[in-house]
Amino acid sequence: MHLRQFTTLVVLVASAALLGCSVDRRPPQTKSTGPTLPEGNDPFSVEVRRGAAIVNATRDSLPGHVGNGLRCTSCHLDGGTREVLGWKGAYARFPQYRARSASVQSIEDRVNDCLERSLNGKALPADTAPMRAIVAYLAWMSRDVPLTPSVSGAKITAEFEGLTPDTGAGRKLFSALCARCHGDDGQGTAIATPVWGPRSYNIGAGMGRYRTAAAFIQANMPYDRAVTLTRRQALDVAGFINGHPRPEFAGTSNDWPRGDAPGDTPYPTHARP
Repeated sequence: MHLRQFTTLVVLVASAALLGCSVDRRPPQTKSTGPTLPEGNDPFSVEVRRGAAIVNATRDSLPGHVGNGLRCTSCHLDGGTREVLGWKGAYARFPQYRARSASVQSIEDRVNDCLERSLNGKALPADTAPMRAIVAYLAWMSRDVPLTPSVSGAKITAEFEGLTPDTGAGRKLFSALCARCHGDDGQGTAIATPVWGPRSYNIGAGMGRYRTAAAFIQANMPYDRAVTLTRRQALDVAGFINGHPRPEFAGTSNDWPRGDAPGDTPYPTHARP
C-alpha cells in the first residue's frame, strides 16, 4: 500500500470514530475522465474542444476574467458530467427565467453569472471567441437533450428547505473529512480548491447559499466518495464553510428584485432588507 493510500485510510477510519460512525463508508468512486469530446477537425468539433479546455483551466485561459483560485469545473465536476450541477441538458434549458435577476437570461448571461460570482471575476462579452467556445461545449453536452426553455432553473435545494445548519457540528465534520483536501484553513491545497477566503467564490455566488452548497456537498463530496454524508451532515458542513469570510459582490443589493429571495440568501437586498 502506498503511503498516500495508507494516510487516506487512516484519516477515514479516524473520521468515522470521531463522528460516532455516523457516516457510511464505501469503496472510492472511480474517477471520471469527463465527457467524450468530438474528435474531428471540423470547425465545430475544434470549438467544442477549445471550450472544454477553457472550462477546465479557466484562470489560465481567461486571466482577465477570473479573480480567484477556482475554475468552472471546480463546481461542475468532471467536465460537468456529475448529476448535481452537471451541464448535461443545461444548454437546452435556455433562454430561462431567473428569479435572482427577475429576467429571462440567455446561456451567455448564465456563463457570465458564474464568471462574476463563482469565479469572482469579470463578464465576458457574448461575441468573443472564448464565449463562443464555452457555449459550443455546453451545446455538445446537451446534444441528446430536447430543447426545453424553462420558466425557472432546477431546484436542487428542495430537500434542504426549512432546515438550518449546525455550524459546530459542521466544523467537526470539516476537520474530519474535508480538511485533508481543502486544508485546515479552508484555503485549498494542491489537490483541491479554497472554500472560503479571498481565493474562493464571492458572497453573490449560488454556492454562497448554504442549501445550494449542501446539495452539492451531499451529491459530490468527498470527491473520492469514500464516505457518504447524510442530508443533515452536508447541511452542517455547508453552513460552517459559508460562515467564513469571502469576497463581496457589488451587485447583491439588486438581487431578487421581486422580493422572493430564498431564506438562505446570505445578504440583504433592496426588496428584502
